[in-house]
Amino acid sequence: MTPPGKELTVGQVAERSGVTVSALHFYERQGLIQARRTPGNQRRYRRDTLRRVAFIRISQRVGIPLAKIRQALDSLPQSRTPTRQDWARLSEQWREELNTRIDQLVRLRDDLTDCIGCGCLSLSTCTLSNPDDELATSGPGPRHLMVPALKNESTPGTDPTPTAHDHA
Repeated sequence: MTPPGKELTVGQVAERSGVTVSALHFYERQGLIQARRTPGNQRRYRRDTLRRVAFIRISQRVGIPLAKIRQALDSLPQSRTPTRQDWARLSEQWREELNTRIDQLVRLRDDLTDCIGCGCLSLSTCTLSNPDDELATSGPGPRHLMVPALKNESTPGTDPTPTAHDHA
């Protein structure tokens, strides 16, 4: 347990981390960070909470869902400050997902001008070559721009596999 003088108040964590007090309360309710309560019912955070909040913010910024962030944080030791190796292990778990997101963003950037009008919603007028609305058979949504879903993230009723009509 961290000695009381080395703990941070909710205001100090908010100021140092750049998030609002309400965001810290939300993170705590979601099980992403922990605080102990003083006899006066005030929150006190360990200093490693600052690293955890930074991890949460960066993870959210790149689109990692809170459930995955919680799962990752749950794998970190509670009895000590996480090491560089702990963080490296977590980042490796997400490397494939982040690479997939990067690929999808590059495709979106490169094809945005052509797709902004129809959105690749399987329209026969799609400038990316969708004759006879063939993409309608592969599921809903922007079929040309969709990257195959990652494990356990496929949308029910859709086939995340790219069709022969998808382009690079």
